[in-house]
Amino acid sequence: MNSHPVIMQLMLLGSMLMAMRIDSASQPLLSCPSSCGDIVVPFPFGTTHGCSLDESFFITCNKSYNTPKPFLNFDKIEVIDISIDGHMRIAASVVSDCYDKSGSQINGSISKLTLSKFHISSTRNKFTAVGCDTNALVEGSEEWNQMSAGCVSWCDNIDRVVNGSCSGIGCCQTSIPKGVKDFFIGVQSFQNHSRVKTFNPCGYAFVVEAEAFKFSSLDLKDLQKRKTVPVVLDWSIGNDTCQVAGKNLSTYACRAMHSECSDSSNGLGYNCNCLTGFEGNPYLYDGCRDINECESKPCQGTCENLQGSYKCFCPEGFEGDGKKDGTGCHPKGRAKTSIFLYIASGLFFPAAGSSWIFWRSKKKKVVTLRRKLYTQNGGLILERRSQKPRVFTAEYLRNATDNYDESRFVYTDTHNEPVYRGSLCNEDEVNVLVNIKRCVTIEFHRIEVFINKLVILFSINHRNFVNLIGCCLETQYPLLVYEFFTDTTLYDFIHDNAPFLSWEIRLKIAEKNCSGNCVFA
Repeated sequence: MNSHPVIMQLMLLGSMLMAMRIDSASQPLLSCPSSCGDIVVPFPFGTTHGCSLDESFFITCNKSYNTPKPFLNFDKIEVIDISIDGHMRIAASVVSDCYDKSGSQINGSISKLTLSKFHISSTRNKFTAVGCDTNALVEGSEEWNQMSAGCVSWCDNIDRVVNGSCSGIGCCQTSIPKGVKDFFIGVQSFQNHSRVKTFNPCGYAFVVEAEAFKFSSLDLKDLQKRKTVPVVLDWSIGNDTCQVAGKNLSTYACRAMHSECSDSSNGLGYNCNCLTGFEGNPYLYDGCRDINECESKPCQGTCENLQGSYKCFCPEGFEGDGKKDGTGCHPKGRAKTSIFLYIASGLFFPAAGSSWIFWRSKKKKVVTLRRKLYTQNGGLILERRSQKPRVFTAEYLRNATDNYDESRFVYTDTHNEPVYRGSLCNEDEVNVLVNIKRCVTIEFHRIEVFINKLVILFSINHRNFVNLIGCCLETQYPLLVYEFFTDTTLYDFIHDNAPFLSWEIRLKIAEKNCSGNCVFA
């Protein structure tokens, strides 16, 4: 009977030793370097044999440079950055195809990138060709088959090139499919750059991180002397899904407490992530550390940091969730106390008390209705726009039009929407005439389209265009506020003044209004 506790202790000790053996097998030693030069090398990567998860994560730290540089594939591919979220940036070569003044090729190159384990990111890279006489081709191998894509870039005049655009005029781009592990790039010319050699003697092709390259007409001369460009790789653990890998704890990489597993979005394998509220390296046993949210001061009252979360407390006498982005803190029973006091006063002043309650209730209903209309008319959508027109209240525009008095009515436009004349105060407290249009034909199921049009109209500033000043969205139908104008057209002006306008003046009017795109017989 007394032997059972001993047996249980031995079994527990054995389990602990087994767990320690499994954990240490997938963890780096404390003596393992965590960087190479200026580049951080986090586990599962390592720069010393035995310090990486396996050979595919081994990084060669070449110390022959003034500042040591990390390389993949045993000193072949330079590593620029390693992110613990499953991405790595490397330096890849630019392919060129150049010609001299006589049209003879002076140099040409090809580029080949082969990765034993990782994939070219399909979401963060673009295959790019630069030149005005350029035909580029990329070929590669996916998980199960081969892929190829082409890009043709053409132009006969540098003035036609648009900076920032890669639509085929001076620059062309196309996407990389999922699962690509390697690629081969070639580039050639149609006419040896003979027609464009003065400003574009070479054609260029490369795979590049989309956010790291913005095309410029300066690239046509010599690609601004760039020989390499950054490329993003997706890395993952093994070839199994999370469900399969989690069954074998001796090789499972997501060993950290407060971590989770997610299947790779580009090819086979899986990645580990710290849970929400934690940060760090999920591939280390104690790598996911709690985030102290209280440091960002998210509470109106007192903040208490919790494991993976936090809690706010309101001061004594206040209630609410205490969060700055929530309901905050407000005095306890504020509304109840006010009503109680006025009801108590109603014992002596029944008429006054009843009137106040009625007024308060009516005002609250009005506020609720206006908020509902504001949301219905796209107010919340407009708030998310960085550039937006001024938003007026319903009372302000009602006062500006004398409660939409008949004397303020101007006309009804082609959409049968009434337009009123209003008077607003500008920043200098000077009255300014405006036109206020009621949009009675708005389609509420397309309210986002309506808001987008508002933003576009507000951004247009042209002397021949009536400027949009603002809007009101808390009425049944949205109200648009324009600078003041009449319904008189250019046609009316010319024909009303026909006896006084010479043909010379009429031609000048026509020429000025068609911006040089008219042909006169």
